[in-house]
Amino acid sequence: MTSPEELRAAVGAVVDPELRRSLGELGMIESVDIDGALARITVLLTIEACPKRSVIDGDVRAAALAMDGIETVDLTLGVMSPEARKALSSRLHSGRTAEDRFGPKSLVRVIAVSSGKGGVGKSTVAANLAVALAARGQKVGLLDADVHGFSIPGLLGIPDEKPTKVEDMILPPRAFDVGVISIGMFVDPHTPVSWRGPMMHRTINQFLSDVYFGDLDVLVCDLPPGTGDVAISLGQLVPTADVIVVTTPQASASDIAERSGLVARQLGQRVIGVVENMSDWTDVDGVAHTMFGTGGGAEVAKRLDVPLFGSIPLTPSLIAAGNSGTPFSNGDRNDVAVVAFNKIVDAVIESAPRRGAAPIPLSV
Repeated sequence: MTSPEELRAAVGAVVDPELRRSLGELGMIESVDIDGALARITVLLTIEACPKRSVIDGDVRAAALAMDGIETVDLTLGVMSPEARKALSSRLHSGRTAEDRFGPKSLVRVIAVSSGKGGVGKSTVAANLAVALAARGQKVGLLDADVHGFSIPGLLGIPDEKPTKVEDMILPPRAFDVGVISIGMFVDPHTPVSWRGPMMHRTINQFLSDVYFGDLDVLVCDLPPGTGDVAISLGQLVPTADVIVVTTPQASASDIAERSGLVARQLGQRVIGVVENMSDWTDVDGVAHTMFGTGGGAEVAKRLDVPLFGSIPLTPSLIAAGNSGTPFSNGDRNDVAVVAFNKIVDAVIESAPRRGAAPIPLSV
């Protein structure tokens, strides 16, 4: 027969889908009692309008019913007191700046995806890179820094999702096991964002400081095209970021793409490689499809003296995935675009900086 202590441990192990920590660790289990085959449980949510209320309800009930002798669950979902909520926010988040979270001393790898011009599929590369890294077991956040041309929510099928605010924490929506934040989650999608540089800098700084992604291995940043204010702001806030330059095979695109890599270097960031998007491909009937020429990615990589991580063919499946809000990297593993992209992901992982362990002093 299950004891109250065992039941508390079982339901306390349920993970909050937003905070990505167990309910027990977060102090959300207020009470647990057993009356024969009936379990009475009270869980305190962070806020009344918790968007994951039904998920937590279902997971707690399932955990309780899995225990020996428990046949019925009487679950009450309450709300933390303001004092408890503030204490939780302070414990998880308060006082940490963008530099604390993602600066030189942080263990989080920041990968900025840039391009010289718009329309080259930079956001598609960023979104699919984040999803692919998460699928390989890494803890990933995705920051849509393209303030004027945000598209990440739509690419990941969450155009209507909104973040949750808990005290000074912003909890990002999740898609495909990736925490996602975008200015598009705060404004009317049909209203243009017409901000000057200082406002964009404050927004990026707030995203880096106030958004609680949980414990991350990687933060992928989708930069706006060009070499303007946001690229400079990210360079100032995260000077140790790795940068991937995205281009198409066209000569005109590759000429401009090189500049985004050069600016990243001027800001002290490390350009790790080039991705060529919308490349040529040959279908199953042997018909070659060349939409935008060839060689642009290799040329940019040569000029920047970095590897060409790979070329992503512009296949119908890739286009359909983007239109449906489903990452193409989750598609048929035999699809030529998926095969090419997985090789790019391999190269990105391999390019991670080697972090040497600090020497351990030995006493003799």
